[in-house]
Amino acid sequence: MSGKPDIGKDRLGPHGDEFYAALIDVHEGLSFEESAALNARLVLVLANLVGDTKRLNKALETARKGAS
Repeated sequence: MSGKPDIGKDRLGPHGDEFYAALIDVHEGLSFEESAALNARLVLVLANLVGDTKRLNKALETARKGAS
């Protein structure tokens, strides 16, 4: 790894659409609050998979920029 996180790089390729569909499906029938809680759990699960606080902090910065 070069030290510079490559946030935004497409690593799913053609499977990205499949994951997006699964993500939408997992929210089916949930209330707004249940959906938000599911998203929070998913973020924590994925953060544990990443396991690198520098990459996670960069991801937080990138996501925040997209929210404003």
